[in-house]
Amino acid sequence: MEKKRLGRGLDALLGGIDTEVAQPTGEVALDRIQQNPFQPRKHFDKDEIAALSASVKSHGILQPLVVRALGDRYQLIAGERRLRAAQEAGLASVPIHVVDFNDQQAFEAALAENIQRSDLNPIEKAQGFRDYIERFGINHEQLAQRLGLARSSITNLVNLLELAPEVQDGVRLNQISEAHAKLLKGVKNKERQVAMFKHVVAMGLSVKATESLIREQRDGTTESDAETNGTHESNGATSKTAHIKGVEEELKQKLATFVEIKLKAKDKGQFVLRFDSNDDFERLLEVLRK
Repeated sequence: MEKKRLGRGLDALLGGIDTEVAQPTGEVALDRIQQNPFQPRKHFDKDEIAALSASVKSHGILQPLVVRALGDRYQLIAGERRLRAAQEAGLASVPIHVVDFNDQQAFEAALAENIQRSDLNPIEKAQGFRDYIERFGINHEQLAQRLGLARSSITNLVNLLELAPEVQDGVRLNQISEAHAKLLKGVKNKERQVAMFKHVVAMGLSVKATESLIREQRDGTTESDAETNGTHESNGATSKTAHIKGVEEELKQKLATFVEIKLKAKDKGQFVLRFDSNDDFERLLEVLRK
């Protein structure tokens, strides 16, 4: 059977059928419909399903569920939320539109419906992409063509699965955005990555502030290494004790920017804070004024 290209989305996969107005093939009992095993979405908003269920009780299922035949039963292709709402509403049967899909097309349809209509969270998208790639032995470019996406979009999302599990959970729970996650992925040490993730969440840092934090901590590491090697002392400045270095690190974490304590004598010195933009300056000023 020749595969249909997904192209612009679910409608293209269905061969030009407008899924918003598709005519039902028939109506079947709910207990004859199996959920889609290729469904990439693992979490469904309970309030959203409840609201849809209330609508279903009043108006019924206005758009048929797209299914494929499996013996004397059916397997869902598209319409997971409508199926769950119908179950919650206590409907005995629902209208269906039957299509002749193989496993690969069913998987593609599940991805397309969620990516282009339901704003699947980035980690679930990434897992769906990776599962598809591994199951059907294709590369990122080929999947991108089938879904009508840029190859870089596929690659960037799949790479998020390299994040520490705790950071991935943060993306799932919307504690941080996909843009935050991409920045944190650049922190290769997983313990440090998790520590920075917690700091970003606790401080409510913007993407730009997170980028500055990561960059400045890299700079701070480099400068600390230089000090350790005895190459950072100048003009007879007093060498830093472990306590002073610890205070610097504490302030870097608290202020989310590079901090240096310059000692001029035993009891004299200055604090140096770095900012890279007016927004960054205002953020630091707000923190300092508290």
